[in-house]
Amino acid sequence: MADKKTNKRIKSLSIHRPFIYGTTAAPFHPQSNPKPPGIPDDHTHSWTVFVKGVDDTDITYWLRRVQFKLHESIPNHVRVIDAVPGKPFSLSETGWGEFEIAIRLYYVTESNEKPQTLYHHLRLHPYGRTEEEKELMKNGPDGGVVKSWNYDEQIFNEPYESFYEVLTSGVVMMGGGMAATQKGGKGGKQKVERSEGGVLARSAMIPLANRGAEYPFSRETEQCEIEKLKKALVRVEEMTRRTKEEMERKEKRLRELKAEGAKG
Repeated sequence: MADKKTNKRIKSLSIHRPFIYGTTAAPFHPQSNPKPPGIPDDHTHSWTVFVKGVDDTDITYWLRRVQFKLHESIPNHVRVIDAVPGKPFSLSETGWGEFEIAIRLYYVTESNEKPQTLYHHLRLHPYGRTEEEKELMKNGPDGGVVKSWNYDEQIFNEPYESFYEVLTSGVVMMGGGMAATQKGGKGGKQKVERSEGGVLARSAMIPLANRGAEYPFSRETEQCEIEKLKKALVRVEEMTRRTKEEMERKEKRLRELKAEGAKG
């Protein structure tokens, strides 16, 4: 761990790194998802909970350990997964019921940051805002696989100098943009690999476009959500206008009734 006496925080600076967490579940099926030997008869699904980088990028340079706290009825219900470079933090189980999973994030020692906890509801059954969305998840191309994934961004406010070096050593800023180079030994540079979605290692980038159900988070997704919010805002503003007009009509009628009552 870095010495706090000589390792100062960088004031007025925030840096973020995107990541994904959630669960993927599938019902047991003789062909698509056969039940392994020894699994209890009342277990209806297999499922996996995970924390990983967007576009499967490595996040172990800032995250060293993840603790998953499962339902107490599950043997060894508190599981700890240590970082393996290039691999997601994940564990798989079987069961029959849904419950809340506490996900505790432990950062690398250079960060000097305390652990933080996320909460995620394990979903085994198709869900959605409408019946159509539920049916699509149930009968869609994934074959009944239920994905409950969340995009998030880990924000480090005023990071320590040594941790800032860890976070930013993966890419070099050139001409206002990120170049696919990385600091190497003795002042040299080595090529940084991009993911299939074009994301540079150790950066805050996310893909520009979606690449199927396994990679749903991108700038394209972000823009779609922004458009949905804009349309929703227009509807809310129209509803507010109509409600205001209705209230003004009723207030006017109330004044008229009061005036009539005073004359009588």
